Amino acid sequence: MASRRDTSLVVTKSTLSRLPLYYSHIRKMQQQGEEYVSAAAIAQSLNLNPVLVRKDLSGVSSVEGKPRTGFEIDTLINDLSDFLGYNKVDEAILVGVGSLGRLLLTNTEFASMGLDITVGFDKDPDLVGLQIGNKYILPMEKMEHYIKRTGVKIGIITVPAEQAQAVCDQMVECGILAIWNFAFTLLNVPDGILVKNENLPSSLAVLSHQLAKKLSSNT
Repeated sequence: MASRRDTSLVVTKSTLSRLPLYYSHIRKMQQQGEEYVSAAAIAQSLNLNPVLVRKDLSGVSSVEGKPRTGFEIDTLINDLSDFLGYNKVDEAILVGVGSLGRLLLTNTEFASMGLDITVGFDKDPDLVGLQIGNKYILPMEKMEHYIKRTGVKIGIITVPAEQAQAVCDQMVECGILAIWNFAFTLLNVPDGILVKNENLPSSLAVLSHQLAKKLSSNT
């Protein structure tokens, strides 16, 4: 059967946000020795609509799911890896080795998602020279040389908000093309630079608002 998978397929942001959830869940099933999984089973485990899950998977799977058994797990994992880019490794640098930066440096799950944070940078002399998660911490003044020598294109920002724009500007000047921003501020970047903001205060505000509504409806 010819492959229906098209890694250039345009999907909605909501669909793209769910695909890594499917991937993580299916990988766990694979590790447990499972060979097949249905969209209905995934939906039940992740508390999602089975029609939605089936539609999402049909856009990335190279084969149709079989009646009663569902999708072959090995094939589905490969298809999701291809679509999400997990089957290739992108290197990244991280700036700001505080609590959040350390957490990211020591996260072992990134490797399975095609991301290798190769090194951390910080201006604190007490951190420079240390190894955190087997990644060396280098001084900020060496960042430009490192980026230009290695050709790394992804930068992760985990510095305080007031320092984030300056770090962003420095990354862009050195050749970084994509920025994963964890600072509590929006960044100004030139056209052609990709930015993904992890807005934790916004997420907390939404959660708090939803909780307030739920508590209010129960009274």
